[in-house]
Amino acid sequence: MAHLGGIPSTGHLPRSTIGHPGSNAGLLGNTVGLPLGNLTSQLLVNIYMNEFDQFVKHNLKVKHYIRYADDFVFLSHDKAWLEAQIPQIETFLSGCLTLSLHPEKVSITTVASGVDFLGWVHFPYHRVPRPATVRRMRRRIAEHPTPETIHSYLGLMKHGNTYGLRTKIMTVEEAVKAALKTS
Repeated sequence: MAHLGGIPSTGHLPRSTIGHPGSNAGLLGNTVGLPLGNLTSQLLVNIYMNEFDQFVKHNLKVKHYIRYADDFVFLSHDKAWLEAQIPQIETFLSGCLTLSLHPEKVSITTVASGVDFLGWVHFPYHRVPRPATVRRMRRRIAEHPTPETIHSYLGLMKHGNTYGLRTKIMTVEEAVKAALKTS
């Protein structure tokens, strides 16, 4: 089974309307997109992308479709069919939603080689965090080794096959607890 995954990138939408939710808008002076995690942006992206959902369901007739915010995956046994959907998706996104597919984030792969979706690489019977997710987590724990940061990442890591990684994080947690007791 193969999958087609893609992330639309914003066109010229005002920040107050909707945009690519992961854009960190405002942090870097961007004027497009809304910050990820903002409840308003989560609601607005679902309202805005509903037209895309309807297009996928009724026009493309995709049977196996998953979308979270602006990240989506199609699953099919037919690689040629997946390839044929890309131009139709691009046309719809640009014409109806003023969005475009991110050229570096569209891929067609087999499920056996892992589906990169929402910070995890999903396999048929397990999932592991994306390497970039692990690097970001390690950097943030090193920058802010607080119990809150560590527990947040331990909670996230419970959702995948991460026993070894969680063990390493708990070692850092023990060191933080020891440091807090001595100070």
